[in-house]
Amino acid sequence: MLVYRLCREKYAHSLSGKGAALSNNRWNSKGFEIIYTAESRALALAEILVHLSLQMLPQDFKVLEIEIPDDLAIQELKAADLPRNWRDNPAPPDTRLLGDQFLKSGKTAIMRVPSAVVAGDYNILINPQHKSFKSVKIKSISPFPIDIRLKQ
Repeated sequence: MLVYRLCREKYAHSLSGKGAALSNNRWNSKGFEIIYTAESRALALAEILVHLSLQMLPQDFKVLEIEIPDDLAIQELKAADLPRNWRDNPAPPDTRLLGDQFLKSGKTAIMRVPSAVVAGDYNILINPQHKSFKSVKIKSISPFPIDIRLKQ
């Protein structure tokens, strides 16, 4: 499976989850390392744009194409199984607890979760502490130019 992550060039060459651990997020509490990715480049961009305007996007953004081996088990959360307020902003504590439980359980390295930004699309969360994480690889790192029409 290929997944995508947008990040600044200085963070593009390693997958650590340390940035996510700096604060409470939708699927992790502060102190929990997790890597947020998306099933498409477009969703990766949408997930960034809820935090930054296009005008504020750094010029050095890169898109990482990350390869997850097909034989890795994937835990999946469906929207119907989540609390009614799971898409709220700020994210409710319940979703953080679900992500923290995923990380602590160690059952799988990968969890597929619905996007709160684009209904019907999914994000892929990666546990960098899981024993299978070493098989997750950055396949490519490419510039991510933004079409000028989106910035108008």
